[in-house]
Amino acid sequence: MSELPEKQVKRLKSLITEAETNLAAAKELLMSILGDDGQVVTPANSREEVSGKIVEGVFDGQVMIGPDGKSYPVPANYASKSKLVEGDILKLTIADDGGFIYKQIGPIARKQIIGTLVQHDGAYYVEAQGREYRILLASVTYFRVNIGDQVTIIVPEDNPDATWAAVEAAL
Repeated sequence: MSELPEKQVKRLKSLITEAETNLAAAKELLMSILGDDGQVVTPANSREEVSGKIVEGVFDGQVMIGPDGKSYPVPANYASKSKLVEGDILKLTIADDGGFIYKQIGPIARKQIIGTLVQHDGAYYVEAQGREYRILLASVTYFRVNIGDQVTIIVPEDNPDATWAAVEAAL
């Protein structure tokens, strides 16, 4: 009978991990929808001619930092699918209707390395070459990778202090 509580504990741990993952996904989605001022960031069709304020900045792995030091939210799904790397130069057009349209205009030199997906403190990391790189939850869900899976990540070639990576592929 001692197996029953053990199975229940294992199931509870699994449910808690799943709940933490879902909560992190919900937080990331909310951050990609809301701007710094709490206003909804409305994506617009980037093929349209859009007039508005243009801001160029540097992607820090999660947000774009403008020349004024202000953070601009980059939708996690865009950063993940575009494989943005810490240090990439982005152009943000803030449309007259309030929509945010990002475009990568200055990709930095990159290198690919292979590592293992891990999770702690409610965040996902890839252990590679003796260190950990943080990755976006959107990449975990997009590539359908699980803890312990091998992945190829993209890191800045000339920034040994980079803390973020983009997922290139699941192995």
